Amino acid sequence: MTIHEHHQPSGADASVGELVERLSAQVSALVRDEMALATAEMKRKGAQAGVGVGIGGAGAVVAVLGLGVLAAAAVLGLAAVMAGWLAALIVGVALLALAGVISAFGITRLRNSAPPVPEQAVQSTKQDIETVKESMHR
Repeated sequence: MTIHEHHQPSGADASVGELVERLSAQVSALVRDEMALATAEMKRKGAQAGVGVGIGGAGAVVAVLGLGVLAAAAVLGLAAVMAGWLAALIVGVALLALAGVISAFGITRLRNSAPPVPEQAVQSTKQDIETVKESMHR
């Protein structure tokens, strides 16, 4: 991150008050820059997620249509050897069982997923904190 410095005396020539004032201004600028980085990263990730959700939604609609056709074919196939209502009941129950298994798997994956975090901003902030700690010990 860039820190905006004003033309002030060097550290050796500055008073304690000036050094504290300069440190305060630099920390404020650093925090603003880190917040801007985090905001930009989250906007980019949000836009990517939105596009992915839209494409996934379109794929899901096509899959539902295909599943409907396959379910009708299964009912018609079973109706050749049993009553039509019984064939439809068997296919319907099988599809509901499959939907339950898939939904349970999806819910488990959702619970185990990590929350979206601005990883670059977090890493940069940790690095800034370490740099400040090291400079405090000098």
